[in-house]
Amino acid sequence: MAMAGEDGIKLEKSWKGPLAGEFAAPYMAELRAFLLAERANGKRIFPAGSLWFHALDATPLDEVRVVILGQDPYHGPGQAHGLCFSVRPGVRPPPSLVNIYKEMESDLGIARARHGHLEHWAKQGVLLLNSVLTVEQHQAASHRGKGWEQFTDAIVRLVAEKEQPVVFMLWGSYAQKKAAFVQSVEQGGRHLVLKAPHPSPLSAHNGFFGCRHFSKANAFLEEQGRAPIDWALPAEA
Repeated sequence: MAMAGEDGIKLEKSWKGPLAGEFAAPYMAELRAFLLAERANGKRIFPAGSLWFHALDATPLDEVRVVILGQDPYHGPGQAHGLCFSVRPGVRPPPSLVNIYKEMESDLGIARARHGHLEHWAKQGVLLLNSVLTVEQHQAASHRGKGWEQFTDAIVRLVAEKEQPVVFMLWGSYAQKKAAFVQSVEQGGRHLVLKAPHPSPLSAHNGFFGCRHFSKANAFLEEQGRAPIDWALPAEA
């Protein structure tokens, strides 16, 4: 099984050098061995290997303006493609993403998209990063604790070290704990850290709705002399 730095998968160049130490670390060899064993046992892993690092390939480190953190890839066939909360074209938007669209509509007046493909955001500098980058089919959270979390912690750390201000949208306690070390402007740092409950149907009514993170993010970016995000998605994915 190829991973970045080996034949088969090439990591976007702005990430490749800074993450080289992670790929050389023992935990990554253990993760690779785990994934090889899973496949050898006939288990289906999502997304496809070529898409494990799609969030990085779609959003170069030097272009990151916003970070949205998820947990695990979707575990149904044909859904996951390496961007958190996003699904492939032709797949109905999952419930959490529907709630994200509802908040965008309330906050910015943007009509809800009929698809769930968020590539348009990623291409503008929105890093859509899951904490765990693979999952077994129909087995939610099956690859947690295998090493991906350490790797994605390193990614968040690289973004937090950027000199340019970045917006961190942290939805739910999991995301908030993962990025707890990020220094916000309120703490004397340079980044805007926005926190709200997860957009899941189980928690969205507890404060995600009405958080206005999308307009707050754009206002901050413009204050910092950075271009705002065009959150409106194309009519067709």
